[in-house]
Amino acid sequence: MRRLLIIAAGLLTAASVPVDYHLVSGQVTPGKGPDGNSIFLDTKDGLILIDTGRHPEHRDRLLAYAKERGRAIIAIFNTHWHLDHTTGNAEIRAAYPRARVYATDAIDGAITDFFPKSRKGAEEYLKSGKVPPAMQAELQRGFYVMDHPDTLRPTDVVKESRSLTIGGRRLDVHVAHFAATEADLWLYDPKARLAIVGDLVVGLVPFMDTACPDGWRKAIDEVAATRFETLIPGHGEPMDRARFLQWKSAYGNFVDCGHSTKPVAECFAGWLKDAAPFIDDAHRDYASQAAEYYVTTRLRSSPEEQQHYCKPLNR
Repeated sequence: MRRLLIIAAGLLTAASVPVDYHLVSGQVTPGKGPDGNSIFLDTKDGLILIDTGRHPEHRDRLLAYAKERGRAIIAIFNTHWHLDHTTGNAEIRAAYPRARVYATDAIDGAITDFFPKSRKGAEEYLKSGKVPPAMQAELQRGFYVMDHPDTLRPTDVVKESRSLTIGGRRLDVHVAHFAATEADLWLYDPKARLAIVGDLVVGLVPFMDTACPDGWRKAIDEVAATRFETLIPGHGEPMDRARFLQWKSAYGNFVDCGHSTKPVAECFAGWLKDAAPFIDDAHRDYASQAAEYYVTTRLRSSPEEQQHYCKPLNR
């Protein structure tokens, strides 16, 4: 009888263990474009990949993992269109041509609005002769995907939140309108209690280049309303609920300060204090400079500029 109870207890424990994921960590390096985190999920039919990074070395790590597992990539989700999360799409699909790509259609607005501005600045930087060789290759890689936007477009557009089952694995797919981008996609696996949220959470500092800060606040409120136990941000280490709530509070304080008349230095110093658990010594200067930049260029820009990314870009 005791043996049967032990076996039953073992089965109960095994049944409650969350479904595994595999994280290929991105990087944020001063003087170099970042790579976002990439996450693999297992299904009975193959692998789901969330986000594909920017650099060739990140792409190679993704392909190496799939090869090591001996499993095909059957689906790609892009949490948003930023190139540090999407540049690898075409090369992953070249290796796995049957993979479907799920994303919002916010890339269409980026093509007409953000890309021309970004490209102009990058081309002027190249002409200055001050660009290191490694950065030159990175910029050219970015120009290529801008010139071939179909490499960034989804095969399956997700316009509104819904549930999808891929390879037998159910995912709740959420669309956050006007947050870190015009339309961010984030995933919740109810069986694993796993949230994968892209740049709605970035440990070091919220990347606000294309952000609608108040819409972003609403989006992370919706994330908090799910019953996740583990959250994987767009950049940085996985978080439990307590860590996420600390980051969420830090974000709210940062936006509130940015919209106030407090000195800019007080706002980015407050971010460094509130978000201290997510900022290591090697990235402290980076986080400080980025926070100052976003206060001055986004949170305290003109009223028109502050609202620029709070409405459709492709108009």
